[in-house]
Amino acid sequence: MNIGLIGSGGREHALCQKISESKLCSKIYCFPGNAGTSNIAKNIDVNILNFKRLLSLLKLHKVDLVVVGPEEPLVKGLVDFLDKNNVKAFGPSKFASKLEGSKAFVKQLCKLNNIPTAKFKICRKKSQVNKFLDNNKLPVVVKADGLAAGKGVIICKTKKQVLKISEEIFKGKFKSSNKLVLEEFLDGEEASYFLVVDENKFKFFGTAQDHKRVGEYDRGPNTGGMGAYSPAPIINKEIEKKIINKIVKPTLLALKRKNEPYKGFLYVGLMIKKKEPYLIEYNIRMGDPECQVILPRLKTDIVKIFINTIKNNLKKTKIIWKKKRSMTIVLCSKGYPGIYKKNKEIKNLKKINLKKDEFIYHAGTKSSENKILSSGGRVLNITALGHNFKKIRTKIFKILKNLDWKNGFFRKDIGWRVININENNRR
Repeated sequence: MNIGLIGSGGREHALCQKISESKLCSKIYCFPGNAGTSNIAKNIDVNILNFKRLLSLLKLHKVDLVVVGPEEPLVKGLVDFLDKNNVKAFGPSKFASKLEGSKAFVKQLCKLNNIPTAKFKICRKKSQVNKFLDNNKLPVVVKADGLAAGKGVIICKTKKQVLKISEEIFKGKFKSSNKLVLEEFLDGEEASYFLVVDENKFKFFGTAQDHKRVGEYDRGPNTGGMGAYSPAPIINKEIEKKIINKIVKPTLLALKRKNEPYKGFLYVGLMIKKKEPYLIEYNIRMGDPECQVILPRLKTDIVKIFINTIKNNLKKTKIIWKKKRSMTIVLCSKGYPGIYKKNKEIKNLKKINLKKDEFIYHAGTKSSENKILSSGGRVLNITALGHNFKKIRTKIFKILKNLDWKNGFFRKDIGWRVININENNRR
């Protein structure tokens, strides 16, 4: 079957690679893809928010199944649009996509269904912000209600900062919304729990922990993610049971009651505090860079998972995992997440000889005149598998050293918590 993959980042390259391994896949078309996907698929340059143009290209190339990688087309209703035009698509509906598309929607859902989350207030004006500040300690988390390309969540340490950020959101800093959510700051350890969901069933799809901050030991401004590892040791059987019973099941049931069942990948963003999970956020797709550490560990044919999810047949799908650990380190353009230069050549990429269980996923790259150039802030994801996180990280460092891209930088401490605490304790 011909498969269409929507998106152009590291997550999509990882999906593309895994789809290419399926016996059910004849050809992959990436819309628009990147320099990495061009080696295993046909890239087609198109604005993925122009649904009519996208549909005409899908029909032209006789695409049988569409997999949507990023959140924006899902929130804008791409799956509903494709369904109406008789194109099979993997991903949630426009309504179900509110789980990521609106922070306020999720918070109200939590309140109505007793789902553990941080104390919050939905604000539309300054007086509501002041009222929350009068009753809550600092720091406070300010979240733009709608999608904000990973830049809409700010941890504020002063009242002045809260008011400044709030005012910017009210004035339309993010096109997606002019309301916000204020939250108490939860101090704990973040983790990501993934599921694949159909209308009747959900199945576990891995755990990961990522490093959001740009600086070593989780300092500096937030980014889209500087690296990740899987599985997340903090999520043990006891905590997993709580995640499912207190968070996942009430959420899926609430959507079913609205006659808007969830379908697709579901990313549960958590804060684990004193062995209790709290919902921080939902994402309606695989995470990035979490996808790049979870998919290499998957043994089951991913296309079979997509088809059975669409057919509401997940209960008959056995998802099998490799008994290995995985880590990825993100190579970024110098200056990221601030101002950085694009179109910088990555010269040594073709010379890298990857061994089994080693991968380079392209995130912000493009091909031009037989050269591979940078086209984004997060440029490449170097991923490796193994049995020991410290040894895996050393393997990744060797690849990065051989790559020797002078215009980039990366964090050298990815996995520091698990390496310093868990693995040292075993010796």
